[in-house]
Amino acid sequence: MLTEDGKHLYVSYDEYHDLIEKLALKVHQSGWKFDTILCLARGGMRPGDVLSRIFDVPLAIMSTSSYRAEEGTVQGHLDIAHYITTPQGQIAGRVLLVDDLADTGVTLKAVVERLRTNYQPITELRTAVIWSKGTSSFKADYSVEDLPTNPWIHQPFEGYDGMTAEKLLAKWKV
Repeated sequence: MLTEDGKHLYVSYDEYHDLIEKLALKVHQSGWKFDTILCLARGGMRPGDVLSRIFDVPLAIMSTSSYRAEEGTVQGHLDIAHYITTPQGQIAGRVLLVDDLADTGVTLKAVVERLRTNYQPITELRTAVIWSKGTSSFKADYSVEDLPTNPWIHQPFEGYDGMTAEKLLAKWKV
């Protein structure tokens, strides 16, 4: 649900999974066939996993991080892993790069550039995100929702950003 002022988007687990399924449909209806899904950890892991299952292709993972401060609400320096984890040797062929959103576009732009520069076995690369914000400098090939008001997206699992083992102990009275 988008707040009236357009500053916050609250997403339930059911809505989140519906959006992933809609993303899968957009990719499928394009007719493009790909060999591997490369998801960006952390935000792209859930959509990447679901798409990997739907399309029955291997899931590779590349870790990126820039939202670490203030329980994941403030973007800082972008770190990109030097290696890709994949179950089938080196990533190659047609690759669908998946993340949850194109926020500023910095992460997706940097990752696409790195893949095109350093991973010559990738013959074709396309990108898929659930949300594209109006301020993003990157336009994904596939996207479900365009958010021109640039709201903060409250994803259903964000409560874990401030969670600690001690808080779980208190919650469950263990």
